[in-house]
Amino acid sequence: MAITVKLSENLVEQAKAHALIQHRSVPKQIEYWSQIGKIAEENPDLPFSMIRDILVADQEAVVGEYVFS
Repeated sequence: MAITVKLSENLVEQAKAHALIQHRSVPKQIEYWSQIGKIAEENPDLPFSMIRDILVADQEAVVGEYVFS
């Protein structure tokens, strides 16, 4: 379900710049930042690099299990 929220112009401008570099839409860039923030709050001891790796792994397609023949 999508909803409309009001965001500061500054945040939207920053998101536009980062979204362009990361090949994301502005809403997807803001969602990405919110996921980082949520993970960081829930796991304050995790470094950013690990949080980023978690998000990358979460987006990877499931390949399936290897089967020995």
